[in-house]
Amino acid sequence: MTQVNRYWPQHKPKSLIIPQTGLMHNLKVNAERYPLKTALWFYGRSLTYREVREQAGRLAGHLAAQGVKKGDRVAVWMQNSPAWVVAAHACWHLGAVVIPLAPMLQAREFGFFLQDAGVRVGIVGAELYEKAKQGGLGHTVVANVMLGTDFGTAGIPLPDGLDVNPTLQDGDVTLEQALQHQPAPEADVSADDLCVMPYTSGTTGLPKGCMHTHASVQANVFGASVWVAGNAEDVFMAALPFFHVTGFVNSLLVPLAAGGKIVILARWDRDAARKLVREHGATVWTNTPTMIIDLMSSPTFNPDDLKTLRRVTGGGASLPEAVGKRLLDTTGIEYMEGYGLSETMAQSHTNPEGRQKFQCLGIPLFNVDARVVDMDSLEELPVGQTGEIVIHGPQVMKGYWNRPEDTARAFVTLDGQEFFRTGDLGYMDEEGYFFFSDRLKRMVNVSGMKVWPAEVENKFHAHPAVQEACVISVPDERSGERARALIVLKPGHSVDPEDLEQWARGEMASYKVPRDYQFVDSLPRSPTGKVAWRPLQEAARAAMQGQNQG
Repeated sequence: MTQVNRYWPQHKPKSLIIPQTGLMHNLKVNAERYPLKTALWFYGRSLTYREVREQAGRLAGHLAAQGVKKGDRVAVWMQNSPAWVVAAHACWHLGAVVIPLAPMLQAREFGFFLQDAGVRVGIVGAELYEKAKQGGLGHTVVANVMLGTDFGTAGIPLPDGLDVNPTLQDGDVTLEQALQHQPAPEADVSADDLCVMPYTSGTTGLPKGCMHTHASVQANVFGASVWVAGNAEDVFMAALPFFHVTGFVNSLLVPLAAGGKIVILARWDRDAARKLVREHGATVWTNTPTMIIDLMSSPTFNPDDLKTLRRVTGGGASLPEAVGKRLLDTTGIEYMEGYGLSETMAQSHTNPEGRQKFQCLGIPLFNVDARVVDMDSLEELPVGQTGEIVIHGPQVMKGYWNRPEDTARAFVTLDGQEFFRTGDLGYMDEEGYFFFSDRLKRMVNVSGMKVWPAEVENKFHAHPAVQEACVISVPDERSGERARALIVLKPGHSVDPEDLEQWARGEMASYKVPRDYQFVDSLPRSPTGKVAWRPLQEAARAAMQGQNQG
């Protein structure tokens, strides 16, 4: 049954009724309520709620003219920007499904997602246009996201490499050209229709699309809004990428549903973030522990810069207790850590206001039943015992796109309810708080971005000098974890770590590329002949711990 923790915040409802409307409805309502209110601020450029709504309708008109209709998948591939916001809402205007992709992808990686999701049309950043066409994208709307921005007005450096105006192939258009189209009629969208498919990977390294409906997204949009008490007077700092579920929900959709103002950073810049929080009077900020660590390590850090913030939330990795205490001591901010996955559209757990615990996933959110079960028997385990965390809740995905076998393995029925198997090992304490222990699935968590070793190893095996590769996870003070590559070279071959890293940057997204390389003569094997990665990882972590203690 759905749990309600005894430390549930006072004056919060114990459960929520999920809206039966689509995501476009949230923007439409606030465009009518607050037509002249600033919705988005981006490097000196501002868009009102009415402008965002009108642009989304016009872009929808262009997409409809290209044959995009309800249920079609549309790639959105660009940096955080007003164009990202308009693109997503144009898709929902038509009842289409957003495929949000990381700008760091290489052309071949991008091409996989196009094929897997069946994407024919995409809205991409101008700097990514050539890669998009190399990856096989059909009709393309190209957005120079820096048009209309101004350094003098912004007061912070404009990001490099985004102010690009490529020569377009026949049929492709700029976003400005697409916005000349007449608005399309709105599709009839139900809560059960698909609206977004963020991709996640697995132990095989094969990415899988998480099928989320308008209802599963709205569950976390309105759940988060109630949890942080967001309202139209709030100013939300958006530094997390919109293609990632945490930024997508908490830094984009929650503010738009509340009628707040979003101050957008295209890329993380600690000094720009600090200045924008202060100058815009930001009140709510969802981030990663890496951002907090980076911000507080800046020589220009001033606790007064954060004094307007009333709520700082985050996840993706645990905030080290020492960092959390320093943040509290210097700023008075209690970091509200949460937990979730792409499959749960960001948060399923979070810490309750006024009773946060450090390095803790928190308590289950509205209408969520979370349990710790034995990995084999699936019996629920008592307090303090480590097992697999399983989740039943309204924000859980419907399954993996076109992968019925993977979907079947990902769910288990307990007491007549379907629970998602997270693959994360943890335990619950006597007060009902959940804690992370380890992973059942093999994964490296780099600043909240998931890196799947099998995928990276497969790439390295294509290098002419590499005979075999094993990627493990080791601790990193800044990013929480980093990938280390153990490389066996082919006889008679040699390669420098720097050259191998540079090669890898051309094969995969930059966050997946290991920064740490060790060359070994051989890799240990299990009785079945598979590389025994876990002992290598445990030995590496133990050696690093010994060095730190020494």
